[in-house]
Amino acid sequence: MCGIVGIVSTSNVNQSLYDALTVLQHRGQDAAGIVTFQDERFFLRKDNGLVRDVFRTRHMRRLVGNVGIGHVRYPTAGSSSSAEAQPFYVNSPYGITLAHNGNLTNAEDLSNDLFRTDLRHINTNSDSEVLLNVFAHELQKLGKLDPTKEEIFAAVRAVHKRCRGAYAVIAMITGYGIVGFRDPNGIRPACYGVRKTEEGEEYMIASESVALSAAGFKLVRDIAPGEAVYIETDGTLYTQQCAEDPHLYPCVFEHVYFARPDSIIDQVSVYKARLRMGETLAEKVLRERPDHDIDVVMPIPDTSRTSAMQMAHRLGVKFREGFIKNRYIGRTFIMPGQKMRKKSVRQKLNPIDLEFRGKNVMLVDDSIVRGTTCKEIVQMARDAGARKVYFASAAPPVRYPNVYGIDMPSVNELIAHGRSVDEIGQLIGADWLLYQDLEDLIACVNDVNPEIEGWECSVFTGNYVTGDVDAAYLNKLEAARNDENRFQASGGDSSDSSDNGIIDLYNDED
Repeated sequence: MCGIVGIVSTSNVNQSLYDALTVLQHRGQDAAGIVTFQDERFFLRKDNGLVRDVFRTRHMRRLVGNVGIGHVRYPTAGSSSSAEAQPFYVNSPYGITLAHNGNLTNAEDLSNDLFRTDLRHINTNSDSEVLLNVFAHELQKLGKLDPTKEEIFAAVRAVHKRCRGAYAVIAMITGYGIVGFRDPNGIRPACYGVRKTEEGEEYMIASESVALSAAGFKLVRDIAPGEAVYIETDGTLYTQQCAEDPHLYPCVFEHVYFARPDSIIDQVSVYKARLRMGETLAEKVLRERPDHDIDVVMPIPDTSRTSAMQMAHRLGVKFREGFIKNRYIGRTFIMPGQKMRKKSVRQKLNPIDLEFRGKNVMLVDDSIVRGTTCKEIVQMARDAGARKVYFASAAPPVRYPNVYGIDMPSVNELIAHGRSVDEIGQLIGADWLLYQDLEDLIACVNDVNPEIEGWECSVFTGNYVTGDVDAAYLNKLEAARNDENRFQASGGDSSDSSDNGIIDLYNDED
């Protein structure tokens, strides 16, 4: 999962891009990058690390220009090297940089075609570089020195015909502007907004609406599936539908886990959706155990807080913060090796003993992936003196891998794969385990947008909306995602400074 942002402004965009990336930091904590444009040159800074660590004052001063794009990333399978930090750059045609959120399911075939037919070289293992070269090649095929908006939209149409999977993209074309587009199923989110100044209108494209509002932009709307938004350097905006048969099937996991609660995605409030998740969990408790003995409901910080609060309210029991979170520890389900994950949970959360002692506690989390974190947390609650420990997941059982940009473990590492709810409850040590029903989750995220035809729920159902995911693909994905390969790919070292600086290029000595 990644966060992307692009701005066309009437003044320098470096600070606005930086601020937007900090707001989108929850979408990726492995690497960050910004590229700006001025006087026919790109200025680039990217490296591994959090936004605040990648960009120093000296970097910001060099990121000059009124147009720019940014990216935050966490590693996908086998790709934790800083060489794969984004945005990516290709010099022909015009000079194009690109930031991408999602995953191409036919990246390997595309890479072969690019080399053998399009005569383009791919320098990393990233499907984002593949997507960039597909877009660049299709734009170059048009053979125009000064591309018009129609020709840029034609290149996006060609991308849709060649690329499969999930992609929300922002690309910057030297001297012309930025273009943002979503895949024909709208799996990954993207929206755009406007900010009026004395000098004129400024535009931002971003993964989530919260990035717009934090920078003073007014949300215009979401980019439709298959649609492209092209903003010229002078602030002129054009939109066009570029897919032949678009359908809106957004990823439901955005609302469960990834998106910030103050975002609105495809006209659905993430906060309201999570409130409803807590409501439906409470209803399930009342159906299955109307005489429950829950004394207190506690969230596993932070994503589940909204659902847990509403669950407690509906059940008429106390809501308490039983765990204090150390905010300087990364997300545990993407950490290599079980020992590191177990150690991280203890470093990440610390229980408040008096809230647990002698009580029957219902712990609420947004989802259960490996179960390692849940098992440790349940034991922490018992060690803190809880009499009984119940556990509720705001999402249904995660039984299948994600192929659209969420780097979940291989299928054999998913605790719910091939197991019943009772078996999972025994493995994590809970006295009672409660999962959200899928139909209830869908009801929670369905809102005022009649254009949503369905939801991408493959991690729960094994049904992939793009229709091109078979057993062979999943087997190859599993091999890439197992812990051993992930640890070896990281090499135990992410300290190399990738770049590198500007595409002029300046060497950025840290």
